[in-house]
Amino acid sequence: MQTRKGQSIEDESMEIIEREIGAHPYQGHEWKIVRRIIHSTADFDFARNAGIIFHKDAVRSGLEALRSGRNIIVDVNGIIGLLNKQNLADFKNNVICDISNPDVVKEATNLNKTRAQTAMRMRASEMNGGIVVIGNAPTALLEVVQMVKENVTRPSLIIGMPVGFVCAAESKEELAKLDVPYITNKGRKGGSPSAAAIVNALYKIVRESPS
Repeated sequence: MQTRKGQSIEDESMEIIEREIGAHPYQGHEWKIVRRIIHSTADFDFARNAGIIFHKDAVRSGLEALRSGRNIIVDVNGIIGLLNKQNLADFKNNVICDISNPDVVKEATNLNKTRAQTAMRMRASEMNGGIVVIGNAPTALLEVVQMVKENVTRPSLIIGMPVGFVCAAESKEELAKLDVPYITNKGRKGGSPSAAAIVNALYKIVRESPS
């Protein structure tokens, strides 16, 4: 629960963003999401060079999934720490992260895959109709893309924001080719703060527009 002091700092931050952002292509709910990412990262590039890309059904599908109490599958525990716990409790969304699951570690070793890849594959049924949130591992995003192509799973929304130099940009390009709701960005930038910010922004929109 936000204190009045904390809320005033957030409000001032949003006002600064609005003053400094200049021209950008986003409107409505999409701008609320991009603005939240900028607030979490202090990086205006997310509205410019590393621009956020929205599938046409991304916001609607994500809001419906949250309202319906669908699972949220994440690639790393760091994302969980950045999600608003009151929202998770109120909307009964179960957050799942298997990156440190001993069974995942064993299976990944046997298959010579990353833990992130293996964790996504092992949660195919739970992510069906849910929200997949990837802020760290490009291999996790590529695995989810492949699973969708194989008709193994069909998430309501894929948030693909992996950060890094190896396959991060490429994994996002592959995601953007899918006909499934997604939110992603161009290039190497990303990370858990930006991925979690998208979920928190969607929750805020849900509370502002409950139906």
